[in-house]
Amino acid sequence: MMHLRMITPHHLTDRVVTLIDQTVGTTHLVLLPGAARNPEGDLVLCDVAREAADELLVEMLALGIDKTGSIAVEHIDLSISERADKAEQEAPGEAADAVIWEQLAEATHDESTLTITYAAFMIVATMIAACGVVLDNAILIVGAMAVGPEFGPLAGICTGLVQRAPKLAGRSMVALLVGFAAAIVATTVFSLVMDALDLFHPGMLDRPRPNTSFIWQPDPFSFVVALLAGVAGVLSLTSAKAGALVGVAISVTTVPAAANAAVALSYGEFGQMWGSAVQLLLNLAGIVLAGTLTLVFWKLLWRTQHDRMIRPPGAPRT
Repeated sequence: MMHLRMITPHHLTDRVVTLIDQTVGTTHLVLLPGAARNPEGDLVLCDVAREAADELLVEMLALGIDKTGSIAVEHIDLSISERADKAEQEAPGEAADAVIWEQLAEATHDESTLTITYAAFMIVATMIAACGVVLDNAILIVGAMAVGPEFGPLAGICTGLVQRAPKLAGRSMVALLVGFAAAIVATTVFSLVMDALDLFHPGMLDRPRPNTSFIWQPDPFSFVVALLAGVAGVLSLTSAKAGALVGVAISVTTVPAAANAAVALSYGEFGQMWGSAVQLLLNLAGIVLAGTLTLVFWKLLWRTQHDRMIRPPGAPRT
C-alpha cells in the first residue's frame, strides 16, 4: 500500500475527495478541513494500492494540486487493516508489476545528476577495474561493478525517452558521457603512474587473460547480454526489487570496458582500446534500447487498466 498526503485548496477539495472515493483500490480516506497553513488549504489523507497509485496521481496532477497545494507519497511497510486488504484485492493487477511514473522520474532524477560524488564513484570504479583487467582478476572486476554508478543515468535516459522528458534524458546523457570521459582520462593517468611504480607493464596486456579477454573482444553476445541487462535493470527499478544487485550486473561490460580502454590507451595498444570502446558503446546502446522498450511495454500494459481504476458513481467503496 501507498499513503498519500495532500494539501488541497478549498475550491478543489470536493473534487479530490470524489476522485479518491471513485478510484478502485483506495481506502482510509481522511479529510481535515482548514488544517493546512502553508500553503493554506485542507489536508486530505488516504491509502491506495500500489497498482492504483499511478492512475490516482495522474488525475491529481491534472487538477493542478502540485501547483496550488502539495502531494506527498509514502510506502507503507505494514498495514494491519481488512479494508486495506480488500482495497488491494480490488485493484487490478499486481503490486509488484505496478509502475508509479512520478516516483520513477524522481528516483532517476536523483541518480542521474552529474555531481562530484557521482564522478568520484565512476573514477574509483574504473581504476579498480583497471587493476582487475591488468591482473586478469575476476574479483576486482566484480568489485568495480559494485562501485560503478552508471545504472542511474542509463535508467534516466530510458525514463526521459518514454515520459517525453527531454531535460531528464539530457541530464542523464551528460552525466553518463562526462562520467565515463572523466573516468577514462583519470584511469589513463592512473595507469601511467602505476607503470612508473613498476606495478603495471605492457606485457600484462599482451599475455592471455581468460577471465577478462571478453571485455575488449565484442561479439554478438555482447549486445544480447546488454539487452537482457537493460530489461533486468528497468524491471528492478520499476518494482524496487534488488536494484543494487541488478546495477552490478549492468556494470559487467561498461566500467571494465572503459578501464581496459584507458589502460590500453596508456600503452598505445590501440587495437585493445578500440575493441574496449566498441564493447562499451554496444552495451550502453543495448541497455538503453532494451530499457526503453521495457518501459514502453509497461506503460502500454498499465494503460489498459485505466477503465478498471474508476469506480462507477454510487458503487460501494471499501
